[in-house]
Amino acid sequence: MGTTMRQRTGTPATLVLERAGVTFTMHPYHHDSSAPSFGLEAARALGVTPARVFKTLLAEVDDELVVAVVPVSGSLDLKSLARAASGKRAVMAATSQAERATGYVVGGISPIGQRRRLPTIVDESVFGFPTVYVSAGRRGLDVEIAPADLIRLTSAKTATIGRTS
Repeated sequence: MGTTMRQRTGTPATLVLERAGVTFTMHPYHHDSSAPSFGLEAARALGVTPARVFKTLLAEVDDELVVAVVPVSGSLDLKSLARAASGKRAVMAATSQAERATGYVVGGISPIGQRRRLPTIVDESVFGFPTVYVSAGRRGLDVEIAPADLIRLTSAKTATIGRTS
């Protein structure tokens, strides 16, 4: 289904991956604009367990933007995110604020190659898989990468910030 790419693929995320020399696999899929969940849609379309597909969310922790990366099989625990970011209170960022800060549209926000480098926290369940899937920077396109590469390229901390549904 996916192909390993070393050529220019066109999104800021994939360009960062290429420049870093990271091995990754592109996974395009048909995006259905009526799908209720972008992440679960990707998991179904790619035929992988939702616990292995991670969504990128933006929250404000004590009025500072923070990127949270959690499995699509669950949700973000805002209290845990605040603790992991050494803050007191976390609330979800407005869609317009998330898009402006990252340079991506909601449903295609990648944790990699964002317009502004923001503090990033990845749910520690990422280490339960040899590779994980994250948005490549547009709806209908995911990249499969090793968790260690995701952590390194985003300068992320890991913590238990996800909540299973």
